[in-house]
Amino acid sequence: MAVDNAKVSGARSLGMVSPMRLKRLRRRRGGVIDRRGQRFPIGRGGGAGRSVGVGGGAIGVLLLVVIFAFQLCGDGGFGIPSPGDLGGAEEAPSGQEGPDPDAKLVELVDAVFDDVQITWEQDIFRPAGRRYEDTGLVLFTDRTQSGCGVASSATGPFYCPADGLVYLDLDFFRELEQRFDAPGDFAQAYVLAHEVGHHVQTILGINQDVQRRSREDPQIANELSVRLELQADCFAGVWGASAYSRGVLQPGDIEEGIAAAEAVGDDRIQERTQGRIDPETFTHGTSEQRVRWFRVGFDTGDPEACDTFDAEI
Repeated sequence: MAVDNAKVSGARSLGMVSPMRLKRLRRRRGGVIDRRGQRFPIGRGGGAGRSVGVGGGAIGVLLLVVIFAFQLCGDGGFGIPSPGDLGGAEEAPSGQEGPDPDAKLVELVDAVFDDVQITWEQDIFRPAGRRYEDTGLVLFTDRTQSGCGVASSATGPFYCPADGLVYLDLDFFRELEQRFDAPGDFAQAYVLAHEVGHHVQTILGINQDVQRRSREDPQIANELSVRLELQADCFAGVWGASAYSRGVLQPGDIEEGIAAAEAVGDDRIQERTQGRIDPETFTHGTSEQRVRWFRVGFDTGDPEACDTFDAEI
């Protein structure tokens, strides 16, 4: 199941990339809360989201600043900054009739999110005699309220341990493709699997231990954050191995995941956005580290191999 390095740089240019076989993904009821088009002013509460399938609003522009979700008591914010200012485009009102321009993307997100959770519940937790607790995915535009405070597009996708939910503005995927050269449905699937990986860490008590140790010794907080993120990358690879074994993936899919992992490395983001690299501020790991741990998960298919806290990273 190992990945051929020679394919990584040439897969897209050779036209090898094909869509994932979504019909082979396992489905379940619920999971996605659609708040797109709803306004959530700073300092005010959220409210119930719309069900999947109702027409959504326009996607607002991202904030200029980088806000790491780990610092908002959430995990896994990819923190890709973008030109723009707070407020963004006018959102369409919730419940707007008419076709959803992102319907296919929402379908992909919903299907992948289902399958990742089923993989953890049925294939990993249940055989080990453990109980898996469901998480949900909140789709939003520009900003929304979370248990970790106001969630904005600037954080990128992130998991909030306080309410046990994943948050995502779909515009992140466009940024990933257009500005960071990481297109493709499996690149998007990698991001979703990474965030569910943070939920798994919370179920196992890993996230709580990291936060406690970070409070006790702030000097190691960044290192612990990096190790937490790399483990979530490894967990994403474990799901990728499961999807591969069930014939979900097609030629080029794994290369898309690797390209996405490379694109969101701290060194890559800092170099592109500020023109210099500051290792002391890393919170997610370098491109090389993120790819390596994704591949550990994919090559082994074993979450036990994802012990980034006792390994050299």
